[in-house]
Amino acid sequence: MRNDHQITTPHTDMRECRRLLYHGSRSFHIASRFLPPTLRESACGLYAFCRIADDLVDLGEDPKQALTELHRRLDLIYAGTPKNHSVDRVLSQIVTDHQLPRGLLDALLEGFDWDTAGRSYETVEDLCDYGARVAGTVGLMMAILMGVKDHNSLARAADLGVAMQLTNICRDVGEDARAGRLYLPRQLCRDHGIDPDAFLAAPSPGPKLTAVLQHLLGEADRRYQLADIGIEQLPKTCRPGIRAARRLYAEIGNTLVAGGYDPITTRAIVTRRRKVGIATGVFRAPKQISAELAAPCARENRFLLASVPHTEEWQRLTQPRSFSPSASWMLDLFMVMGQRDQMTTEHQSTDHSGRI
Repeated sequence: MRNDHQITTPHTDMRECRRLLYHGSRSFHIASRFLPPTLRESACGLYAFCRIADDLVDLGEDPKQALTELHRRLDLIYAGTPKNHSVDRVLSQIVTDHQLPRGLLDALLEGFDWDTAGRSYETVEDLCDYGARVAGTVGLMMAILMGVKDHNSLARAADLGVAMQLTNICRDVGEDARAGRLYLPRQLCRDHGIDPDAFLAAPSPGPKLTAVLQHLLGEADRRYQLADIGIEQLPKTCRPGIRAARRLYAEIGNTLVAGGYDPITTRAIVTRRRKVGIATGVFRAPKQISAELAAPCARENRFLLASVPHTEEWQRLTQPRSFSPSASWMLDLFMVMGQRDQMTTEHQSTDHSGRI
């Protein structure tokens, strides 16, 4: 164990780290409980890198330098010589075990770069380009961790990521606006009578904002429907966890609708009772699925699929060997995540990046 993490009582420290993880991403925490143990560990490692990368960019003094350093760390990870850091070591093993394409992680960092540049989005298509990078990538990587190699199924995984991102953006409109950011497509706002700059200066709910949110939530729902058929192609042991994630995020949108499309004065929160109800139903497949597995890959996700190998060798890969890091690795991993969560709480009252 490194000297910068003084751990005196492993059991109590691990319990505290789990508490911090729970408060850092409750949806991830709940959904991950329904994944097979070995996949849960890999998913935690992937989540850790995504989260720490996000925090390094958001909380660092020089976001551009942070991105340069993250790309350098990926260079070392893919060279098999990761930096002496718990998350890097874990991600290096994940990359080796699952043959995770480098292009997906590069695309994720590109999305972070768009945030640091304060990029705005003129159209719904532009916003989905952003969603593909910061969330479609995660959907694809999670599917690959499950052993999915079929490109039609991978396209549906990317649909799920983008759907979740659109839901997040609708939920966080008020928080983002108060932080000086607008993720809503500007042209869509103007089409419904909202001046984007005036809205940023004084965000308020109303019929015009309702129309914008209805459009985006409709786009999210269409992608959730596409994702449903992909979920049913996953290994049976993986389906409950992904169904849980899909239904929890979709319920955020439902809660926003039930609250009168007001993300300005309130935050759409799924109640504990509703979460329990969703969790108890994740072992049952949807009664009806209208989407087609072979539906064309969404335009915004095509470049992601292009980074996934078509070689027979890669396609023949099945679920890789168990991911079994030592106890010290996993303890160190959660400790780092816990520290980052504390930094986020102390330096930012809300996470206004719009990311998952």
